[in-house]
Amino acid sequence: MAQEYTKIFAALDGASTQEAVAERAIALAADNHAALVFGHVIDSVPYEASGVDFEALCAEGKKRIEGELAGLLDAARGNDAIPSVELVVRAGRINDTLEHQLIEPVEPDLIVCGERGLSNIKYAFVGSVSTFLIRNMRCDVLVVKQD
Repeated sequence: MAQEYTKIFAALDGASTQEAVAERAIALAADNHAALVFGHVIDSVPYEASGVDFEALCAEGKKRIEGELAGLLDAARGNDAIPSVELVVRAGRINDTLEHQLIEPVEPDLIVCGERGLSNIKYAFVGSVSTFLIRNMRCDVLVVKQD
């Protein structure tokens, strides 16, 4: 029997795969009648010494994503097969914030994320969110590849 998902978390990175991740997560949520949570982390490291208002930064980030994905989010929210659609934006260190503030509270049985296609040198320094999720989450993780 095929796996059925009831809660899907889609990790949005604000990069080139964001739309493809959202499309795949919406399709899977509709097929499974699953609740859908989109999450995005604003990396706090570049701002830590500057006294930035992280609450305002997150509100601005959420507004930006709502605009970029307006058509997809509206379609998901209007789809009767998807019981709920939520978008959550937090600021912090990416992997820690993603795991503890966004994913753990949702308790998803599927995470959808994108592949950013970083160069080997950049990968060595920043790591990979998709690799982190695959290695550390206790649920299925689907990585949407770049075209």
